[in-house]
Amino acid sequence: MKVVSLASGSSGNAYCVEVGSVALLVDCGLSCRELVRRCAAAEIDPKSIVAIVFTHNHTDHIQGLATFHSRFPQAELYANMMTAEAIAAKTGLAEDVFTVFENYQEFEAGPFSILPFSIPHDVPDPVGFLVKAEGKTYFHATDVGAPIDSLGKYLSEADVATLESNHDPIMLRQSSRPESLKRRILGQRGHLSNDEAAYLVKKYASPRLKKLFLAHLSGECNAAHIVERTIESALKEAGRSDISYETLSQDKLTFFSC
Repeated sequence: MKVVSLASGSSGNAYCVEVGSVALLVDCGLSCRELVRRCAAAEIDPKSIVAIVFTHNHTDHIQGLATFHSRFPQAELYANMMTAEAIAAKTGLAEDVFTVFENYQEFEAGPFSILPFSIPHDVPDPVGFLVKAEGKTYFHATDVGAPIDSLGKYLSEADVATLESNHDPIMLRQSSRPESLKRRILGQRGHLSNDEAAYLVKKYASPRLKKLFLAHLSGECNAAHIVERTIESALKEAGRSDISYETLSQDKLTFFSC
């Protein structure tokens, strides 16, 4: 299994899980042209993408979808009912282009077995995913409002994990952002702080977890070195020197194979 971050951040999100010559896309938040360009840089053929699964309907997770779907219709679109309806309303796509899944009900897409689970965020019915293939499990949870313990069950199953580590609360509070936005981000349906991400990893990462990606970093209210310092401290306290970790960025491709 190969995991690739094509983009991670508030301007666009797209992640790929590849097994052999077949790929699964998690979110489609880049323009079609940019997504195709980054796929080429990552040596991923867009025609090899058998499915796209969607976490939620925010623009930075779906902005390239309509054009990409018209160019690469072989990629089936998967979302739960409320997310499919919300994406269709934003993109102009027909609702019936989506294959609708039920949260907590595993489904198959090509060689991938995918389990969607609910997460707290301020959109209709957002989800994270467990993706299984070739005996490996990938955990994906971004745009998470709170470090709820129910996430731990799924994180504990992962060999590779992508987890949001969006902001440093001090930087956020000192930023020039409107107070309403600060409250939203800090709220139970906003985004995970570095400390909240570290709590989840420290408490729930099992001996299976070998690679951790810290995702969706705020460009204004976070910094990679702060994320890394926070996670490193948590892993040391947990005695987990075996877990390698890396921050993801908006513009840099990041790979890991297991």
